[in-house]
Order: sequence, then C-alpha cells, then structure tokens
Amino acid sequence: MSRLTTFITSRRTSWIVLVGALVAAGALFAAGPGTEEGALPGIGLPESAESAQAAAAAEDLAGSDSTVALLVFSRYGETLSDDDTAAVAEVATTLSDLSAEGFVPPPVFSDDGTTALVTVPLDKLSEAGAQAERADEIRAEANSGLPAGLEALLSGPEGFAVDIAAVFEGADFTLLLTTVIVVAVLLLVTYRSPWLWLVPLIVVGTADGLAGIVAARVAALAGIQLDASVTGILSVLVFGAGTNYALLLIARYRDELRLVEDRREAMSRALRGAGPAIIASGSTVVLALLTLVFAELQGNRALGIACATGVVIAMIFALVVLPAALVLFGRGLFWPYIPRFGSEGSAERGAWHKLGVLVSKKPVAVAIVGVVVLGALSLGVPQIKIGLSQTESFTRVPEAVQGQEIIADAFPAGSGSPASVIVNAGYAEEVAQAAEGVDGVDSVRIGESTASITQLTVVLDDAAETEASFAAIEALRSELSTVDGANALVGGLDAQALDVERAQQSDQDLVIPLILGLVFIVLVLLLRSLVAPILLLLTVVASFFASLGASWLLFQSVFDFPAIDTNVVLFSFLFLVALGVDYSIFLVTRAREEALQYGTRAGMIRALSSTGGVITSAGILLAAVFAVLGVLPLITLTQIGIIVCIGVLLDTLLVRTVIVPSLAFIAGEKFWWPGRATSVGVEGHTPKHSAGQRSTAASADERNTPDHQADKSHSAKHTVNR
Repeated sequence: MSRLTTFITSRRTSWIVLVGALVAAGALFAAGPGTEEGALPGIGLPESAESAQAAAAAEDLAGSDSTVALLVFSRYGETLSDDDTAAVAEVATTLSDLSAEGFVPPPVFSDDGTTALVTVPLDKLSEAGAQAERADEIRAEANSGLPAGLEALLSGPEGFAVDIAAVFEGADFTLLLTTVIVVAVLLLVTYRSPWLWLVPLIVVGTADGLAGIVAARVAALAGIQLDASVTGILSVLVFGAGTNYALLLIARYRDELRLVEDRREAMSRALRGAGPAIIASGSTVVLALLTLVFAELQGNRALGIACATGVVIAMIFALVVLPAALVLFGRGLFWPYIPRFGSEGSAERGAWHKLGVLVSKKPVAVAIVGVVVLGALSLGVPQIKIGLSQTESFTRVPEAVQGQEIIADAFPAGSGSPASVIVNAGYAEEVAQAAEGVDGVDSVRIGESTASITQLTVVLDDAAETEASFAAIEALRSELSTVDGANALVGGLDAQALDVERAQQSDQDLVIPLILGLVFIVLVLLLRSLVAPILLLLTVVASFFASLGASWLLFQSVFDFPAIDTNVVLFSFLFLVALGVDYSIFLVTRAREEALQYGTRAGMIRALSSTGGVITSAGILLAAVFAVLGVLPLITLTQIGIIVCIGVLLDTLLVRTVIVPSLAFIAGEKFWWPGRATSVGVEGHTPKHSAGQRSTAASADERNTPDHQADKSHSAKHTVNR
C-alpha cells in the first residue's frame, strides 16, 4: 500500500499517473461505446415467460416483424360530422404509402359517433431516431387538411414506443448538465474555495464519461445493449459515488496537511487512511449491484453490470487520478481556508464533537427516539400500491396516453392493446369459442395462420396494464390451457406486463436477500465483528422502510402518483442499502481506528467529530444528485430518485449521526465482539503511543502533548515543499 501511494503522489511519478490516465481516457473516448446508440428500452423477459414464447412462436407468421400505429380522430367528446367522417376516410387512404402492407384498413367508428380509429400497419424499427421521424410524418399526414376542431392523435404500440423514446431524447445531456450544476454548487458551498471544486468535478466528470463507454462494452460481452434509462441512472450513480469518495479523500488530505509539511507525504498518508474505507465502501456497492446478474429480467441485469462497472471506475479515479491531480497544486488550492502546517482543524471540538458527547450521555433515550422516528415514517409502507399502467407511467401526459384515454371512453378499453393468442393449427375455432366465454373478454378474431399455428386477436374489456386486464389474462390462460392439443400461448401487451410484474417480484425475492447477505459479509470482514455488522444492517434496512413510507406519503399527497412502479422497490433497496451503509462504514471504520487507542466511547466521539462534516456534505450531495432523476418525465425514475434522496438524507442526518453512535455507546466494547477494538483494558483510558500510531485527526488539546510535538518535529525534518 505504501509503495502504491508513494507512486501516485511523489514528484517524479505523479505525472506518469496523470499522463497514463489521460492517454487511456483519450483512447477509450476515441473508440466509443462500440454499440448502437438510440436503442429503445426492451422487454427483457426470459424465454420461459409465456408471452415471450408467444412472441417467439409468432415470428413464423407473415406480420411478425410489424407493429401498428393507432390514429385516434376526435373532437374531444363531440359527435363527428359527415365532413369529419369523409376526411378520416381520405386520411386512411393517403396513409397507405406509409403502411408496411401498402394499404390501411377502413376507419372504425365508435357507436356514439364521437371517435374514429385508423390502424396503420408498420414495420418494426429498433432505432429511436428513425422511429421518431416516421411518427412525425404520420402525425403530419394524419392532421393535414382536417376540418377545424378535428384532431388526430398517435397512440397504440407505436405511439407509446415513440413517446417513451422521447422521454429519453436528450436525457443524457439533461441529466449530465443538471448533475454537473448541482455538484458544482454543492462543492462550492462545501469548500468555499473558488477553484478547489474544479479538480474533483473534472476528475469525476471524466470518470462518468468513461463509465458510459466501458459499461456499454462490458454489457455487450454479456449480449446486453444499454438503453437511455440505464445510462441515465449510471451517470447519476457515478457522479454521486465518485464525488462522495472525492469529498472523503480531500477531507482526510486537509487533515494531514495540518500535521505534515510536505503536501505529497500528506496525500500519501491520506490515501493510506481513507483508501481502505473507500475501497470497502465501493466494493460493497459493486457486489450489491452484481447481485442483479442473477435476475430474470434483462433490464435488471443490464443495470447491475453497467452500474457496477461505473462504480469501479469512480473508485479508480478517486483513489488514483484525483490524488495525483491534487498534489500538482500547493496548499493555495484550498484558498481562502488554507490548512497550514500546525494549524487547528475548524471542526475539532466543534458541533459534531458536542453532538457525540451529548449522544454518549443518554444513548438509550437517543436510540429510542431514533427508532420511533424511523418507525413513524414507515407507517405508510403497508398502504403502498405496486404497479403502474402504461397510461400512468409519465409525469406529463403524452399524446399516446391522451389517445388511449379517448379509445377507452369510446371503444372497449382494451381495443388499443389486444391480447395475441397462438394456437396449433386446427384448434382456432375451439380456442376462440373458449376465449369468448372468459370474463373480461370483449371479442375474439381469428387472424393469420401457417401450416402449424394460428393467431387469434382477443380484445379485453378493460384498459391495458390494469388489475382487471391482468385478471382477464390469467383467466384466459387458465381457460385455454384446458383445450387439449391446442397448446395455447397468450401474449400481447397485457400478458407481457403481467409476466414482467411476476419476473420483477421473483428478482426482488432473490436479489434482496443476496444483497443483505453480501453486505453483512463485507461488514464482518471489514470490522472483524458480528455485533456491529448486525446493528449497522438493521439500521440501514430500517432507514429503507422509513424512506419508502415517507416517499409514499409524498407520492400521494404532493405528486398524486397512483402507485409505485414494479421495479422501484428493488432498485431503491439496492441503492439505499449499498450506498446507505457506506456512511456507516466511513464512520465505524474511523471509530475502530480511534478506539484502538482511546476506547469505544471516546473513539466514536472522535470519529463523529472528524467525519461528521464531510459525511454530511457527501450525503446531501448524493441525495441531491439522485433527486436530479426527477427532471425526466418518467414516473419510475422520479420515484427512484425521491426514495433514494430521502433515504440517503435519513442515513446521513439521523442513522449515522445519532442512531449508530448511540448503539455503539450502549454496546460498549461488545460492539466489536468477538473482536476487540481497544488496546487497553479500561474503556476511555488513553495509552501512551508513538507518533506513528497517532490518529491523523488529533484534537486541539492533544496537540499540546509531547508526543504530538515530536511528531511535528519529525515531519518538519522531512519537508520537501509546502
């Protein structure tokens, strides 16, 4: 470790580190991600899912590579006139040139005469830009020459795909710009320096750019293509985690600059002090993310692989590139608050020390109050509703949703997203008859056939992705399974959504225990204790439920969200447990370091005093960065951002600040059981120690000891520059 830190920080080799990083970054940026850009978010179901089997079987049909755009013509509740009807028929004819089949079926008019529906068959496109251009052309053609007041809306599978793609159009730039502004402002507030903030911002920003490229290539090796939803979360995570690591390292570096005159030696000592905690923290996050590789849904696996890659890159840049960059500059980089050699730390004996002393006097009462607060916030958890329909997925109502709502009012609500049933040839009539008798089914139509299979289109009574439509799909599958020899497979939008919901629940049931187990093992290995890891894990889980309950209250009272999306609980748990335990790791590892010389009580107070400010800053910054996800008009990302934001703030301001210290004070030396953190027999007794054993964050009164004066003299003899 010592040789490595010396190589990174020394005058002769720190340039090698920076030049090497610059060359590697340039090569990767020049090579690019190596994958197709603009890919649309996919379904990602396993092949065993029935809807996936139905889709695979339908590939043998003539229209398997096609989709449909539904054009909804209406006057928003008013009856269509004869001129309106004629105009809609003319539009259907002119749209034939854009149709995949060279023609468009005649318009279908609702019974109440308020709405006309035109179905345009289209070839499937995988590139979002080309799909958007085609959608614009269809919209322009459909609305051209219509009577005043008559409007055409693009909906159906094509309309929703285009609107979802539009959510992510420019998303990377929007997220990056907003994140950079948030990070820059918070770093300015934290350091109160006109230029110090630029160094970590540039380093972390470079890491973020490289993370997107490397993650795309790593995912490609697993046969996965990243979409904008994954890369957006990746960018937020890399910026948040990378800046957190930078804050912790710079804080330790500033402490060392007060004790060591040579800034390069100070950075080397800072790396040796903060590096193990940052590595342990980052490794915990990486391992937690990698549990997603066991998920059924490809989207979950993609997120795990991409974000794990990003955190590794963030750690490398924080521990290798950032130190080499910081030592290029003198102490003036911290101006106007320059940490001069031999000066006192502003945080020592300050608010955090006083808080630690206060908590240590009444730890039981403090712990009870903290648990009550978390419990009160968790009361909303039992009322949470899971599952958003297709029309509920946006914070702003897009065109496809407007069209779907009009269809639901004028036609059977399932008209825009019928189920597709694949059966063996020769069983179509029997299956159709069985399907017509299922509750929730409006109509059944026999469609295309091959020598071996036939496709049936089943229109449901209820709107897509609702509990009623899911119940109809389950009833349909159950009924059709009784038709011997038909081998009926039920697919389509509702069937896919139902299978995704079940797969997501399966992933959640598998991954959450894996995350808890891995985090516990990491804590045991790091702290060499069983009691402390159990207590830390319990506090993080309690914080998650509190943030989930508090967020649900906000979703209901402020944002008016009808439910939480199916993947929000898993992703929020993953980020909160992995990132939330980071702050406890930073605190408790420092407490263990201090406890070796001062005992558990004094060690925890000193750890809270020395890390309180920087961890609070890091937590606020991370919470703000995740809140940036709310700039996108997709409810799923907004919900993840809010839950993680609230959870990180709870971890930072309540759990790590008072609950964990109070539990350590209550447990005393048993907090480290079966290990032992103190080197003395009596709690609180300070042993004699050499300069090499001293904590780098000595408090004001300890700097007057002979040992410390010797330490300063020893450092001064080896001064290279200030």
